[in-house]
Amino acid sequence: MAAPSYVFTIARAAEMLGEDEEWLEELADQLEPEDGCLWIYDTEDRATLGFTARGIESLKELSLDQKQ
Repeated sequence: MAAPSYVFTIARAAEMLGEDEEWLEELADQLEPEDGCLWIYDTEDRATLGFTARGIESLKELSLDQKQ
């Protein structure tokens, strides 16, 4: 499998999935790097969650499972 060439921030993932960012953050606690979830560190100790295309799919699946 090829390495991902881009990631989406948690804010963008929330926009794409039409979900609340804070709720997706809670769901993302269940994901591992193998699921396409990773942390992006910035200056001044800022960090945000990032998701590969696989990570977006994983979030979507978790979201649907939680709603049932």
